Amino acid sequence: MRLCRYAVYLASNPDCPDAPDAFYNPATDTDKARRHLPHWEQSEKFFFVTFRLADSLPQEVLRRLKEERAAWRALHPEPWDEATEAEYYEKFHVRVEKFLDEGHGSCVLREERICRIVHDALRHFDGIRYRLACFAIMPNHVHVLLKTLGGHELSDVLFVWKSFTAHAMNRALGGRGQIWQHESWDRMIRSRAHFDRVVRYILDNPKGG
Repeated sequence: MRLCRYAVYLASNPDCPDAPDAFYNPATDTDKARRHLPHWEQSEKFFFVTFRLADSLPQEVLRRLKEERAAWRALHPEPWDEATEAEYYEKFHVRVEKFLDEGHGSCVLREERICRIVHDALRHFDGIRYRLACFAIMPNHVHVLLKTLGGHELSDVLFVWKSFTAHAMNRALGGRGQIWQHESWDRMIRSRAHFDRVVRYILDNPKGG
């Protein structure tokens, strides 16, 4: 897949990721929310986030994944330990990533003008509401590694990104439809080793497209 020139960003200093308080702390209170996916949140931590275009996965794939996920969760009630969470990630998120990389849907993020809208939105509050470590804008999805700042919640950051870019992209495309899938995937970073793996994954993602 051909990517626009604004597709990859890597911060020169991603806010001291060696600091232990920048990662998930199991001894700290965790806000847990759930729609179809689990969402765990603590203040001022690093998160790996993926959000995708509304048409990026075929409906049959979505239906099958939803059914399999519901069956798996019935056998694995929360709270999950780290091993169970890792199993969930491998069983479902990794499969979704493979489908996304196949390039389903309109893939409008290939267009430089559309890619630039997302790029600029991600950078807009960098250092104010969050600190970006890196991101990659793929033809039909976006990966971001960031640390929330100043009491700003990840859910609010994602809402602003997706709401603003959806309106701007519809204006640019002359449409009025749904741009993004309503729910995003996110995972709190657990360690410096986890952080480094995610950085490599994000930066290598465009190379495989």
